[in-house]
Amino acid sequence: MTARLSDIATQAGVSEATVSRVVNGKPGVSAATRQAVVAAMDVLGYERPPRLRQRSAGLIGLITPELNNPIFPAFAQVIEQVLSRDGFTPVLCTQTPGGSTEDQLTEMLVDRGVTGIVFVSGLHADTTADTDRYVKLAGRGVPFVMVNGYTDRVKAPFVSVDHRAAVRLAVSHLRDLGHERIGLAVGPYRFVPAQRMVEAFTQSGCEPGLVEHSLFTVEGGQAAADALYDRGCTAVVCGSDLMAFGAIRAARRRDLHVPGDISVVGFDDSPLIVFADPPLTTIRQPVEAMGQAAVHALLEEIGGTPAPRAEFVFQPELVVRGSTGARR
Repeated sequence: MTARLSDIATQAGVSEATVSRVVNGKPGVSAATRQAVVAAMDVLGYERPPRLRQRSAGLIGLITPELNNPIFPAFAQVIEQVLSRDGFTPVLCTQTPGGSTEDQLTEMLVDRGVTGIVFVSGLHADTTADTDRYVKLAGRGVPFVMVNGYTDRVKAPFVSVDHRAAVRLAVSHLRDLGHERIGLAVGPYRFVPAQRMVEAFTQSGCEPGLVEHSLFTVEGGQAAADALYDRGCTAVVCGSDLMAFGAIRAARRRDLHVPGDISVVGFDDSPLIVFADPPLTTIRQPVEAMGQAAVHALLEEIGGTPAPRAEFVFQPELVVRGSTGARR
């Protein structure tokens, strides 16, 4: 037990005596310190004593399109942490090819009596999808919040990154480096984020003919980049970090160097991106702030003080690393 207290104390940055007081439910410890100790126990894999186990305030569903793209686990982690801190039990549901659909996952969550649902990049972001499913969900009294992919056809709080500003940041950066033929590799046009990125790209004075739609995957980025390189692009802005990896792969297969011959900008700043070769210049989504905002909006809905039926837009950040350089 002494070794365990020492480990927890080191992780939490407090004394062993403080850990002991928290574990034994003694007074004289602030709420913030108590939370730090509990978090340290969770991080180190120690089971919480019964007195430190919260009764759940309710189940909250979190539906994501996949977990292969690192940005979705990043959102899930933040949202789950905030929900757990507020006493709720998060239930992560992921769509998979040939597996459960968003509608099936939603129905499963409702059948299990969830208190609310957070949709991350769901069908609400697809302009061709039927939004009546969300009208019916609201009619069943289930509060929900949407992340990325605003539509005025759904009356709910939305939390989005500014995709237009993201493209403007990337294009401006590449122009400062001397690039003139800049391409945009982005996902299918039916998705709201893709539409906004294309809009900002053309409004920035870039050629509409230098836009390639593909899948938000490494393979999709490679295919799109190949087409853009054939048109003489020396720089490519990508709709995701995975697409950017594909663009780098496409360059290398042509014996082109990144960033010596080709500059590539990703989007998301997913975990581990900094360890890419070369480290990826990308547009960072403020995942932590967005995830917290989504949960707070949902909890307001649950608490009977509905959040505005509007889009809360968060500003992205350009993170310059090694995949962009001056045009030769």
